[in-house]
Amino acid sequence: MLRAAQPTAAGEVTRIVGLGVEVGGLRQGRPSDGFSAEGAEALSSAFSVPVGAVVEIGTARTPAEVVAAEGDRLRCMPLSGLHGVAVGDEVHLSEGPSLVPIGEGLIGRVIDGLGRPLDAEGLGVSARPLGPHHLVALDQAPPSPMRRRRIHEQLQLGIRSVDTMTSVGRGQRVGLFAGSGVGKSSLLSMAARGTEARINVIALIGERGREVREFIEDDLGPEGLARSVVVVATSDEPSQMRVRAAFAATRIAESFRDAGMDVLLMMDSLSRVAMAQREIGLSVGEPPATRGYPPSTFSLLARLVERAGMDESGSITGIYTVLVDGDDHNEPVADAARSFLDGHLVLDRRLAVQGHYPPVNVLESVSRLASRVTASEHRSAAADLRRVMAARQGAQDLVDVGAYQRGAQPLVDIALEHSDAVEQFLQQSLEETASAADSWARLLELVGRWKDRI
Repeated sequence: MLRAAQPTAAGEVTRIVGLGVEVGGLRQGRPSDGFSAEGAEALSSAFSVPVGAVVEIGTARTPAEVVAAEGDRLRCMPLSGLHGVAVGDEVHLSEGPSLVPIGEGLIGRVIDGLGRPLDAEGLGVSARPLGPHHLVALDQAPPSPMRRRRIHEQLQLGIRSVDTMTSVGRGQRVGLFAGSGVGKSSLLSMAARGTEARINVIALIGERGREVREFIEDDLGPEGLARSVVVVATSDEPSQMRVRAAFAATRIAESFRDAGMDVLLMMDSLSRVAMAQREIGLSVGEPPATRGYPPSTFSLLARLVERAGMDESGSITGIYTVLVDGDDHNEPVADAARSFLDGHLVLDRRLAVQGHYPPVNVLESVSRLASRVTASEHRSAAADLRRVMAARQGAQDLVDVGAYQRGAQPLVDIALEHSDAVEQFLQQSLEETASAADSWARLLELVGRWKDRI
């Protein structure tokens, strides 16, 4: 009887500070409703609003997500602009949990963090509706550590220097570390076209609006888009929308993995997710820690990354770009990312300036699972090439000033004699896709030229 008579939960905006909105009245029943004390207590429980719930503010129904609670006050971060929102506006709890669309109808589409289509026949006109899909909760627990399948098979990315020198396993999670403008997005587009994973899920978080269409049409192209789902949250969108887009992309990837598929999840960038969470944390009163990042930032990043990987049916191979501030690879987000990722690829600005593409610094890049997913012959060849390159790097100053004497170090001699061949092996045009089998064959042939001299 009480349930049938209970009113719709409603509150009001009590304060607007910075990026957030404070809401009161959604967590308790109202004595003026005419209920007894027992009835008011029951309504208080019924109206309790959890963190992660979505509310709608004012007549414009501006969506916002609950990110913190204190007493009977909720602190909410908007999922769209706050223009027009005022103190006293009525607030209603959105029906159902926070949902995201999943299904085959998303393949080939571009959506935002709320699952709304952004694309059309030419991008920029009214978007056509999504194909067959259904809605699921945004949050999902990561696979149990003891039920994850072990990683034992290489996943081809179609990038010669990566597939051979820093091999990525099916279900591995790696970071792509680089400064701004070094070529992260271009490398992701090469992986999207060259991978043998069945589905790509690409999250563009905090990107400039201009770059989104350029990436989709020029870098990704029709071939890559045809087997991809692209989730976009540009830099001008609210911080909560950027964080939500990262979790929406992960949830979509999980749905394909649950169906037994191998998925390549690419997120550009993890650093901008961290920056968005920093804005949220500071707005709701968290204390700043290292370089202003509150503690919730690093726990959120770990929770996001842990949802990728292997499970009992399929796999999510994750590539997360990390924007290193001022090319400082020890800044807080980069340092934390290395600790919970399974390897890192380093893009070197010096190589990019020299026209060496892709500018992967193979001596500084590490795959923690390369030894488990490659054959012993291949590992030996990759190690031999690394030794030769490292010897050349150590003697580079002597070579540059003409002080190096041939015959002093056999490995340096080999590096100098075969420098052109090594450069040709490591370089690859944006349009070229190299199969893993061909890349390994070329590496074995290259190392075979000097194998008897090592």
